[in-house]
Amino acid sequence: MAGKNAFKTIIHQLHLWLGLTSGVVIFIVAITGCIFTFHDELKDVFYDYRFVPQQDLAFIAPSFLLKKANDFQPDFEASMVVYNGGSRPATVSMTKDGNNFLLNFNPYTGELIKKVNLDTEFFTIIEELHMYLLLPQEIGKQIVGMATVIFVILVLSGIILWWPKKVKYLKQRLSVKWSARWRRINYDWHNVTGFYTAIIALILAITGLAFIYEPVHDSFYSVANFGERHESDFFIPAIKDPAGNKKYQQHAMDLAFQQTIALKPESGMYFVWKQDGSSPIISGAYPKSLHFDHQSNYQFHPKTGELLYQSNYHTKSTGLKLQEMTYGLHSGQYFRLPGKIIAFLASLFIAVLPITGFYIWYGRKFKSPKRKPKISKKA
Repeated sequence: MAGKNAFKTIIHQLHLWLGLTSGVVIFIVAITGCIFTFHDELKDVFYDYRFVPQQDLAFIAPSFLLKKANDFQPDFEASMVVYNGGSRPATVSMTKDGNNFLLNFNPYTGELIKKVNLDTEFFTIIEELHMYLLLPQEIGKQIVGMATVIFVILVLSGIILWWPKKVKYLKQRLSVKWSARWRRINYDWHNVTGFYTAIIALILAITGLAFIYEPVHDSFYSVANFGERHESDFFIPAIKDPAGNKKYQQHAMDLAFQQTIALKPESGMYFVWKQDGSSPIISGAYPKSLHFDHQSNYQFHPKTGELLYQSNYHTKSTGLKLQEMTYGLHSGQYFRLPGKIIAFLASLFIAVLPITGFYIWYGRKFKSPKRKPKISKKA
């Protein structure tokens, strides 16, 4: 018994001091993740440029949109066009020296609808605050990564501390005693929400780490494939006759896009990416607009537009599928609206945990001494 008590004392101290040192970062990451969960839905409400009238016409060629984008921002780099569906603009991302713009075009006419400065756009700021704390990327990423690792330890140690000594105390650990004083309510809320959100919190944390640390991302592939590497997942065809003429590259890009639509005509979203002249043009097709899972990918010759290799979703290994669904799992998007609601609520409860935890520590550390009852003196 003494050994168990000593173990729990060590876990309690670990939980306490890790929580106090990382609480502010955990709060920021969790609350921004909460806000960002429904960013697409909120953008659709507040940004009217997110929609275009759907027409029974073919999408305009990607080379035309890239040329037009480069005309607007001649010193910026642009190499990818995303067609977000029949009722949404086609987009081109452009970047230079840390400045980022998103150009929204009518996908049928090529008319520029809206040029968005991503450095001042609200949800982009929320996303960068979530990922980097608005610090230089390499610094902020490491701080968020370390705080996330600490959070995983906090969740696991919290479960150990929550675990009741006897089964008869289980019901008490699963509910908040609302009739008690606020300190007891705060204590119960911290324990109960921590327990109920533990599994989702671990999923959010571990998938988040995959965006920060490459070994975590690679481990998804290895674990899901039981350590086996599927060469088809990494195949890049050799380009025997590299393109040297930009005109040919643009023509090839348009052919690549046309073939992608022909291969996946039912898809809700496409992208086509022109790399350098000695690398394949890569395209992708997604079943649903603005949902980044179940993608099929194709590689084309950069000069002729010939299809060199295709990787349809159903042919990919389980490990590659897991890697590609990481964003969907992290944001809840993979499970559509129910998943987003769960991710939203879990992130909100996680954001509250550092606050309730701090007040538990503060209440114990600076607990007011009990007043001694006055003894009346009789004459």
